[in-house]
Amino acid sequence: MFADSVAPTQGLDQSASLLLTDLPVFAPAAALAQSTIPDLATLTAPKAPATAAVQVASTDTDNQADDDDDSLVAAATAKLAGHVDGHARESLLAFAMKLRDIRYHRGGHAPSTGFDCSGFVRYVFIHSIGLDLPTNSASQFLAGLKVKRNEMKTGDLVFFRTRGKAVSHVGIYIDNGQFIHSPSAGKTVRVDSLNEAYWAQHFVGAKRPEGIAKI
Repeated sequence: MFADSVAPTQGLDQSASLLLTDLPVFAPAAALAQSTIPDLATLTAPKAPATAAVQVASTDTDNQADDDDDSLVAAATAKLAGHVDGHARESLLAFAMKLRDIRYHRGGHAPSTGFDCSGFVRYVFIHSIGLDLPTNSASQFLAGLKVKRNEMKTGDLVFFRTRGKAVSHVGIYIDNGQFIHSPSAGKTVRVDSLNEAYWAQHFVGAKRPEGIAKI
């Protein structure tokens, strides 16, 4: 099953340590405007594996969100308020691609701990364009603006039900049916296709964070 609750992995090798020192924290405006954005073929090209897995106490509580909780929706939406420039989507994707091969870790929210699905998405948004998303996939789904599948853009969020009826998995849409995510235990941040049988079967829909809705 692909979900946000699996056993943690152990160990942090030298490659992951180097990755931590190399990751920039982008300012939402000036730094993004000066960034050089690689094309999709470059972004999706394989790179050398890096691992990161340090045990942490936090957990992703995706199944605890109530789809009818209006107060949660209001609070999450308020967090998304902000303004980013026209390069935000490309810069967000470029940053996400730098995190490929970081290992999945339940409750993980940084390269040093590894990532679960929502931790990966949240880390990418806050560190690339300064946009603070809710903390789990179910609340990220509630806070976003609905997007038709044929209107999805780079940086939109794609959601899945991988266990039961609740939204329990999230990734970042790239283009041409591809998305990047942190899948499950024993796997790493990677690019997959919405057309693959598993993901097609469990796909719920796409949402657009309000902070990038106008770009």
